[in-house]
Amino acid sequence: IFTGNLDFTVANYQSVLEAQDMFTAFVNSVSITVPSTIVPVILASFAAFAFAWINFPFRDTIFLGVIALLLIPIQMVLIPLSTLFGQLGMTGSFLPVWITHITFALPFGIFLLRNFFITLPKDLIEAARIDGASNWNIFRNVIIPLSVPALASYGIFQFLWVWNDLLIALVFAPRGGQPMTVQITSLLGTYASEWNLLSAAAFIVMLVPLIVFFSLQRYFVQGLLAGSVK
Repeated sequence: IFTGNLDFTVANYQSVLEAQDMFTAFVNSVSITVPSTIVPVILASFAAFAFAWINFPFRDTIFLGVIALLLIPIQMVLIPLSTLFGQLGMTGSFLPVWITHITFALPFGIFLLRNFFITLPKDLIEAARIDGASNWNIFRNVIIPLSVPALASYGIFQFLWVWNDLLIALVFAPRGGQPMTVQITSLLGTYASEWNLLSAAAFIVMLVPLIVFFSLQRYFVQGLLAGSVK
């Protein structure tokens, strides 16, 4: 029978943030995740609109090529990308991490958003074109307002993937720029028996995705259900 006292304290979180530059790693995680989430959402929405509502030569063939990129595992290109980034002088910055995340996020984003865009009412698009609206005006004033749930859903997926990523950050993150997923591994090696610190670090890593998910949960559910019923 447990007869001890339960004391609530935040000392473990303070120790984690002070040990191994964990606070700096938290800032690095934010610096990596935010651009790697916003840029793919913007680029994928542009490309998805073109594939859904703009007629151009070989549109379907190019779209199939984009879908085929989903089959390429990221492990196959780590060494070629490392060599390429080294030749271009990009090592030592966040650029290799951003470029890799954005590149591998675009095929899925284009596929997801294009399938949502084609479910939008065709009459709205045709009415806007009859009124003289350009493709940019249609995209900005018609597509985007109706596609907020889908964009939010893709943004949540991308944010969670980048925030929880270990492989890309382990290979491409610069020295001193490692995110929390990499930094926590060094914490594991240093404090192997201090599970209170490891639990605190794991909760800090998990806290931000939880906040993002629950704050955008309404849009996430709408995006999953969009197109299932008319």
